[in-house]
Amino acid sequence: MSLTFGDVAAATSGRLVGGDETQGIDGVSIDSRALVAGDLFVAIRGDRFDGHRFVADAFARGARGAVVEERSAECAAGASLQGTDRPTVICVEDTTRALQDMAREVRRRSGARVVAITGSAGKTTTKEATAELLATRHRVYRNKGNLNNHIGLPLSLLELRSRPEVAVVELGMNHPGEIRTLVSVAEPDVRVWTNVGDAHLGFFDSADAIAEAKAEILEGARRSDVLVANADDPRIAARMGGFGGRVVTFGMDVPADVRATSIVVRGLDGTTATVETPAGDFELETSLLGLGNLSNVLAATAVALQFDVPLDAIATAVAALRPARRRGELIRLPGGVTLIDDSYNSSPSALRRALETLTAATGSARKIAVLGEMLELGAHATALHEECGAAAAAAGLHVLVTVGGEPARAMADAAVRSGMPSSSVIYVTSSGEAADAAVARTRAGDLVLVKGSRGIGVDVVVERLKAEFA
Repeated sequence: MSLTFGDVAAATSGRLVGGDETQGIDGVSIDSRALVAGDLFVAIRGDRFDGHRFVADAFARGARGAVVEERSAECAAGASLQGTDRPTVICVEDTTRALQDMAREVRRRSGARVVAITGSAGKTTTKEATAELLATRHRVYRNKGNLNNHIGLPLSLLELRSRPEVAVVELGMNHPGEIRTLVSVAEPDVRVWTNVGDAHLGFFDSADAIAEAKAEILEGARRSDVLVANADDPRIAARMGGFGGRVVTFGMDVPADVRATSIVVRGLDGTTATVETPAGDFELETSLLGLGNLSNVLAATAVALQFDVPLDAIATAVAALRPARRRGELIRLPGGVTLIDDSYNSSPSALRRALETLTAATGSARKIAVLGEMLELGAHATALHEECGAAAAAAGLHVLVTVGGEPARAMADAAVRSGMPSSSVIYVTSSGEAADAAVARTRAGDLVLVKGSRGIGVDVVVERLKAEFA
């Protein structure tokens, strides 16, 4: 799909300063360092950086034009910014909003059907599973990594110029109003709401407040739109009646359109179940660990059925699913240690699910957990970490290492109060210390879970264990 400077100006209500409005652009970049000659540079103004400082650098690297704000010196300079090849400047009121407007225009022109996924946990796993199932019958684009915010989502949608049949994207948030903005940009045909948890609770008064913010995914629906919703989550169930399109439910505990029954959790060998759907039943087998991932797979299955993917293709694709990097990866190290690398992120509800998986696992000599502090919990942090410390003790751990600030110390203290010997619980403040403690206490035959918020950096522990037991 071609995109010209005239198209960009029209989509963003921008003002062209010089240049050729019929000239096409090869790509869109917000980072002058990663820019490719022929790209359009969008000068995003953020809290900690201002892209306007790098407009000249973008032109030097071959940018064909730039989108800048009307109030900027770069817009006022106008023609003086033109290089010898006369790159074009488009002046707009707000460059972030302009990026979003461009993405919406590309999304509309692409003809792709868009699946947008939100939830407190499991968005990336659900996105990857959904994309894999849909790819058995359709040309699918999925956003890379977790580009799911007010900048990352538009950058992902701009890739729809390749005209896939289906696009699968995530919608992330940590404040009210953010999902509303993302929905208005993505204009999804299918919306997926996986769960309401306690991630980002520090920005909200309660889990109900989080649910209200997530419920923005219901807004502005057309009658033809579909909501795929978790029937097992009472906060979602209480709100999904407000959706203006058609609702398809998934779950395990209550009746749902796509429901798992006869569930067998096989520890480190994954999960099996019978899945009942309007199109018939099939036997599911997945190596993804835990019931949380089973729920994610059910959501992906419900979406695949909306795109007429046959049940046998769904079953085959589910059996082949593997976890995204650092999101529950099961790694069997040559030195005899089994590692669950869940170091990408953490929240109290996600940690409790991970500990359930650890409890169900059999065959290891001992069970060890290295748990990083869970960030963005605000005034709830201490109490939630204490609850997780008690859950860690109940999981039958032989060794617990907690890492971070005072909430991590509270988690360790709660584990001791709940019955773990104090000699088996270690609290440290840095991921390097946690790696030292884990290596010193791990031996062949052990099963080790590593999980924590990204800001704590417990992936360092994973890499040390890999090196020591290679």
